[in-house]
Amino acid sequence: MAAYFDDREQRSPDEREKDLFARLPEFLAASIRDVPGLARWLEGIDPATLTSRSALASLPVLRKAELMEKQARNPPFGDFVNPAHLQGSRVFMSPGPIWEPQGLEKDSGHSARAMFAVGIRPGDVMHNAFSYHMTPGGFIIDEGARALGCTVFAAGTGNTDMQVEAAAALKPGVYGGTPDFLKVMLDRAAETGKDISSFRLGLVSGGALFPSLRQEYLSRGIRVYQCYATAEFGVIAYETAAEDGAPNPGMIVNEDLIVEIVRPGTGDPVPEGEVGELVVTSLNPAYPLVRLGTGDLSAIMPGHSPCGRTGQRLKGWMGRADQRTKVKGMFVDPKQIAEVVARHREVARARLVVIRDGARDAMTLHVEATPGTSPDASAIETSLREITKLGGAVHLADPGSLPNDGKVIADERDYAN
Repeated sequence: MAAYFDDREQRSPDEREKDLFARLPEFLAASIRDVPGLARWLEGIDPATLTSRSALASLPVLRKAELMEKQARNPPFGDFVNPAHLQGSRVFMSPGPIWEPQGLEKDSGHSARAMFAVGIRPGDVMHNAFSYHMTPGGFIIDEGARALGCTVFAAGTGNTDMQVEAAAALKPGVYGGTPDFLKVMLDRAAETGKDISSFRLGLVSGGALFPSLRQEYLSRGIRVYQCYATAEFGVIAYETAAEDGAPNPGMIVNEDLIVEIVRPGTGDPVPEGEVGELVVTSLNPAYPLVRLGTGDLSAIMPGHSPCGRTGQRLKGWMGRADQRTKVKGMFVDPKQIAEVVARHREVARARLVVIRDGARDAMTLHVEATPGTSPDASAIETSLREITKLGGAVHLADPGSLPNDGKVIADERDYAN
């Protein structure tokens, strides 16, 4: 079992690349036959020609906004899913909305490699505090942990006191969830006198693991690592235990994914080390996406990981190429803010500001009133929660005070500390 999940192969990056692009043409030829949406997207393209990065880069980037539009016109998947892989599987709906299939593989989100890389082993007990509600996060981690041979407590989100009680009873060694909720649990346990000191490892995603928070966990005897995942691809890249202490440890790109960094707004690859938008091609028979733009910023790191893995490395998540922003592990889209404004005619303009409040994400909707009206902040807060599924404050701004820069969502979190 360990041999499958431990990808410390001695193949060179060139050998890995050659293998992926040797498999890509045949995979795409089969996918085009089974997936009408992909066939329309790649109309006129001969899969046999896609044998290199330069050939792949000649294709257009499929932006998430375009995928959402295709799904809206032809729900739920826009014909981008192989129907043969839906029977006996799950489907998910992420904010946007955007629909995703789970697929039929045992570890369909490819998270087991990330777990093995940070030191999680068969027999470990994991407290999984990722959401199991509508979105795939909880299942991505759950499936990988069970495939690796771990026991999983399906905690989900919220109910902090009950989660602390469960951890005190089960004594899990591993935490899975968003970066900040583990601190919430630890602090609550200290307040209530519960012992949850069993935690020794954490694998987090859905937000930034700030250096100060990582250090705080380390001071409590917990080594916490992060992986970068999306609903469409599962785990794209992950940190490894061998990177401990590095100022920017980087993340190993998962196998069976082709990752490119392109100049935002284009499909043009940028040089190694330059920050750009992360674009991913997946050899997933259930959901064969070609050059999907994630909207996230990152960069390719030079060299190899000291852990021995020879795969491509990313610098990790470095912000958004667009205004769609992740808050508390959930995406908030400008369209959702527009929906809030549409519900309240007394609101002329709105701008969602996302900050870091201690170790947690916080958001405030700044609104300007339509002349002659008095917005009800409480009612707007209710709409914000209903539409985004996240709590946030509402600030009534002075007329003309919001910047005229086209931003609907402003991410003001400091990712350096």
